[in-house]
Amino acid sequence: MAIIGGVATHAYTSFKPAMLGLTRNTALELGQFGFRVNCVSPYAVPTPMSRKGYNLKDDDPFDVYSNLKGVALKPEDVAQSVLYLASKYVSGHNLIVDGGFTIVNTTLTMFG
Repeated sequence: MAIIGGVATHAYTSFKPAMLGLTRNTALELGQFGFRVNCVSPYAVPTPMSRKGYNLKDDDPFDVYSNLKGVALKPEDVAQSVLYLASKYVSGHNLIVDGGFTIVNTTLTMFG
């Protein structure tokens, strides 16, 4: 929701870009002291809480809008992505872990 609009309430979607700005500013401010600050923007992870929020049943697919069909994002996938952000020369970065969701426009596409 930090990358695209129209998928949640105004309050929620306006907070997400603010987090990106805070990530960049904090990375700049604290970098001189050796601290790295990064952000992760994952697609919806199919947990009981997110399924309830999206009104999905346990067997409903979460990959319906993603580019990677048949692959559901798991908490472990997000954790593995965060390991990259822990590397020594990465700071001020927003890592998008979304299976291609932000590049897919289901209303206008020439690929299906």
